[in-house]
Amino acid sequence: MLLSEQTYKRIDREVAKFPPDQKQSAVMAALQIAQDETRWLPPEVMQDVADYLGMPAIAVQEVATFYNMYNTKPVGKYKISVCTNLPCQLSGGEKAAHYLKHKLGIDYRETTDDDLFTLVEGECMGACGDAPVMLVNNKRMCSFMSDDKIDALVEELKK
Repeated sequence: MLLSEQTYKRIDREVAKFPPDQKQSAVMAALQIAQDETRWLPPEVMQDVADYLGMPAIAVQEVATFYNMYNTKPVGKYKISVCTNLPCQLSGGEKAAHYLKHKLGIDYRETTDDDLFTLVEGECMGACGDAPVMLVNNKRMCSFMSDDKIDALVEELKK
């Protein structure tokens, strides 16, 4: 087993939400929990999740590659998704993205040399009225991202 005992216990809590013959229904939660530990989902971790849930590895890989919240390639400690949909772009998103790229010295789909930040384009995050919007590690929504707020976020994450 590749993951920690604590991670398997968290997966077990998700599996318990479904009938015993439908363990595979917990695949999305299991992938997220595994990714919380490993930062990304290498093939061997996806295989381990598949074995644990009793499902074909290809089915787990299909889920992991379909949804953009799963990292199938290595990422930095903090993956920052910048909303690139039209409402965010019209409300300063392009400017915010340019500022963040310049500040971090990377472009979309790149990771800083210190392995701290990865920058990715994100689809609609459902907060158009809060544009420009960014999401940190698929869990923390950051709204109204001005240059000052971007500076504060980056400094906070560096600590």
